[in-house]
Amino acid sequence: MEEPDVTHEHATPDAPQVTVRGEGRREADPEFARIWVTVSARGRDRTETLTDLTRRNARVLDLVKAQGDTVERLETGRLSISPELGRRGRGEHVHAFVGRVRITAELTDFTALGELVTRLADLEMTSVDGPWWELRPDSPAYAEARRLAVTEAVRRARAYAEALGTSLASLVELSDAGLGGSEMSMPPAFAGARRVAFAAESAGEAPPLDLEPQRQTVTAEVVARFTMRPPAL
Repeated sequence: MEEPDVTHEHATPDAPQVTVRGEGRREADPEFARIWVTVSARGRDRTETLTDLTRRNARVLDLVKAQGDTVERLETGRLSISPELGRRGRGEHVHAFVGRVRITAELTDFTALGELVTRLADLEMTSVDGPWWELRPDSPAYAEARRLAVTEAVRRARAYAEALGTSLASLVELSDAGLGGSEMSMPPAFAGARRVAFAAESAGEAPPLDLEPQRQTVTAEVVARFTMRPPAL
C-alpha cells in the first residue's frame, strides 16, 4: 500500500527553515475629504427654535448639494432639541430651547472643498470641523504596501540564507502580521489627520480657503516562512 505524502511543518536538518517579517510603507495623496457641519438654534419658544434649525439645516444641505458630483456622501447624523432650564429658582422652569443637527459630507474635489467650507462657516449658527483626509478601502496604495511587504520579506530571508552560504528552497507560509485581515494602517480619521474648526463670525463674504491635502501613509506587515537548502556548516 502506497503511503500518502507527508508535509513536514517543522524544520529538519535536511530542510532548515527561516522565518522573517516584511514591512511595506506607501504614501499616497488622499482620495476624498470628510467634514462635519453642526447647525445650531436657540430660542425661548420650542416651535420657533425648531423652525430656525430646519431653515438653517436646509441652507447647509442646499450648499453641499450644489457641489454636484464632487459630493460622494451626504448624511444627516444626530439631531437634538432640548430644554435649557433656568439656573435660579426651583421647579422645571425652561429658560430656552437648544437645537442641533450634525451633517457629514465627503468630497473629492479639494478646490471645491475650500470654497464650500468658507461658505458654510459664514452661515449663521453653523460650525465646520475637518477636513479629515482619507483613502478609499480599495485604494491601490494598500495593494502596493502589501507588495512591498512581501518583497522585503523575501529580501530578508535571502540575506539570511546567503549568510549561511546557501539559498532559499520554497515558501512554507505567508501570513499577515495581525490576527485577521491585513495588517494595514493609516492615520485614523480623528487622530492622524489634520483637524481644523471653522465657525461663522461675520456676515461678510470671506475668500475661499486654500486647503493643502495631507498625504496618507499606508503600512503593511507580513510574516513569511521559507525552507532553505541545507548549508555546509
